[in-house]
Order: sequence, then C-alpha cells, then structure tokens
Amino acid sequence: MYNEAKEKYAALGVDTEQAMERLMKAPVSLHCWQGDDVRGFDTDPTKPLTGGIQTTGNYPGRARTPEELMADLDMVLKLCPGMKKLNLHANYAIFDDENGGWVDRDKLEPKHFKKWVDFCKERGLGCDFNPTFFSHPKCDPLTLSSPNEETRRFWIDHGKACIRISQYLAEELGQPCVMNIWTGDGFKDIPADRMGPRMRYKESIDAILSEPFDFNKVKPCVESKVFGIGVEAYTVGSAEFSLSYAAANPGKCIPLMDNGHYHPTEVVSDKIPALLVFFPEIALHITRPVRWDSDHVVLFDDETREMAKEIVRCGGLEGSVKMALDYFDASVNRVAAWTLGFRNWQKALLNALLTPSDSLKADQDVGNLTAVLVRQDELKTMPFGDVWDEYCRRCGAPLDGTWLDTVLQYERDVLSKR
Repeated sequence: MYNEAKEKYAALGVDTEQAMERLMKAPVSLHCWQGDDVRGFDTDPTKPLTGGIQTTGNYPGRARTPEELMADLDMVLKLCPGMKKLNLHANYAIFDDENGGWVDRDKLEPKHFKKWVDFCKERGLGCDFNPTFFSHPKCDPLTLSSPNEETRRFWIDHGKACIRISQYLAEELGQPCVMNIWTGDGFKDIPADRMGPRMRYKESIDAILSEPFDFNKVKPCVESKVFGIGVEAYTVGSAEFSLSYAAANPGKCIPLMDNGHYHPTEVVSDKIPALLVFFPEIALHITRPVRWDSDHVVLFDDETREMAKEIVRCGGLEGSVKMALDYFDASVNRVAAWTLGFRNWQKALLNALLTPSDSLKADQDVGNLTAVLVRQDELKTMPFGDVWDEYCRRCGAPLDGTWLDTVLQYERDVLSKR
C-alpha cells in the first residue's frame, strides 16, 4: 500500500521518502505540564492554579511526583514518531537533600534541574524552558508589571535565574533552549491605566534579558495573549506589545505565537509567513482553541494542517520555526491526550511535506486560481494514511488503531493505582 501511495505522490512531483526523512529531523517540544495539570513540584498541589490559567476535569491518574511524570513521559515517547524535545516549566524543579531542598523561584539554580538533564540525556532529547509567572503567593495578582517594586524584583530575579538554567540546559544537552516569557498579568475589568503596566512590563523584561547568555544557545521569547481567567478586560502582554518587543530587540528575543491566543476569526497560519518576512526565527505553541484559549488536545483539523503547511512552505521545518505543543486536559486520560496531540502534529507536518507546494505556487503566480482551488481539494483524498503508517513503522512507533490499547493497559497497571 505504501509503494502504491509513493507512486501516486510521485506523479504529483512529491518524493515521499524525502518527506519522511525531513520530518524525522524536525524537533517538536513535548510539554511536561499535560501530565499533571500544570501543578509542578514547588507549591501546594491541592491549591487551585492562579494567574489566568486553569485546567478542568478530574480524570484519575495525574502524575504527583517527578518519577511518575517521567514514567508517563516515557510512555508517550514510545508511542509517538518523530524527533522530540522536552519542554519544562520552572515549577517542575526537583528538590532533594542532594541539592539543598526547596528554594523559592527567585533562587532557582541549574542543579534543581539536573535530574531532568539526566532524563533527557538518556533519551537523546533537547530541552526548552519556561519561567513560571503564575500559581505563586507573590502574584499580587500582577508579576512583571506590578506597581510594587518588591514584587517586580522577585519576578525579575526569577526570570534571570531561568536564563541561567536555560543556558545550562542548552550546554548540557547540545541543543538550543527556547525560553518563553509569558505572564497572565492583566485586569478583570476596564483599567484606569493601560500604558503604565506595559511600561513596567517592558522594563522588567529588559532587566531579565540583561542577564548574560549566548543567543545561539538560549532563545528567549515573549508570548502574547488576548485574555485569561480573571483578566478578561485587559492583558498587559498583548499581541501588539509582544511582537513589538521582539522586533525592537533582535539578537536577544524572538516572538512566540500560541495559536489559541488570538481572536476566534484570526488564524495563525496566516501570521506565520507574515512574521517570517521580518524575523529570522519565530516560536510557535500548538494547541486547539474552542472559542478561546481553552487548550484542547491538538487534532488533525483544518487550521492545524494549515499551520504546518506554512511552516514547510516557508522553510521553517529546518529550524527557523521553534515548534512546541501547549495544552492540558484533565478530563481524559492524560497520556492519551499527550500522544494524540503529538501524533496529530506529526501528521500535519507530514501532510504538509506531501503537498506539491511548488507547483501550486506556480499556478497561483500565473493566475491559475481555479487549478489551485481544485488541486488543493483533491489532495484531501490522496493516500496520505499509507505514508503515515510507513513513517510510524520507520520510527518504531505504533500505527493508528493500535496505540490506545497500550495506554489503557498502562492506565490499568499504573495510573489507576495512584
């Protein structure tokens, strides 16, 4: 079946062998926070999340310790094809007697992530990183934009510590570390001052990025958002702010788009090529919004496929687009959610690589838009699934229709006993 599919794609000018080879070399970051509902290990896990973020659902089996989270990640890694990185939040620091026990976020050091480095080294993974500006007593509720100087100083010191940790991760693992700055700073209702918080936010990020780092190894990002829980009327780090900040700080910062962080009628697939006209590198968080940034499990849906097509068309697969998953669903089996989302993003990228973009572009450039419309739609019934199955086989990953049984057995043997 694969050989027949290979011939059909070859008739369109598409080399399926080359497509699979390219995809196998494209790293995608797997977010650790799907496994434990963004709880981490540095605060009371019984308290609710704060700072514009929350999960819904109480499906059994949530990871409660670093060991449980690592075991769940191992299961996902086995079930997913493709090249992976790990994506950590700072609140996943591991504290023990060997490294002096618990410290607050402004005092975090590389040693608190050594066990994660060991985990990555054993599995050949790179690692990305995120300061954690939420779910902490010092969210007042603002962090980097707070009018309270002591609050700002705490969070600036946290950001600087994360720069040092990101440099450590990059050097230890031999891959660049994307370090993403996102806060839920904002107001529930209409603010009296919109500019003041943004000026403080800018100054705080300036201070964080004054910490020495090698931009070839550490890729700081600023991520925007429309709104969050409790900050419905005004978000300090809006799209305009975040994009402008990155544009004003080349060589120190790159923009990060989360495809859930925009108004429902906006599509990130259109924004990707627009940004790549001006930025040599951008970062992307892949999720699935349902009416807003509700962080649903990534599906093989239209916008997911379009984002992947733009990344491939623009040459982003070779490194100019830093790809990471970002969602958290506590209403379903968490390992299944992780696996489904990662596999669907791999599917979207492979589908993009099997699209004859050069010939479609040629049709567009000569004004043959009828051919573009017809050919794009006819591609939907090409034997993509046969190539996907072959890709999974070559990566040593299970085929569709087989991996869920493995997850359900893991649930019976491990997750249900937590």
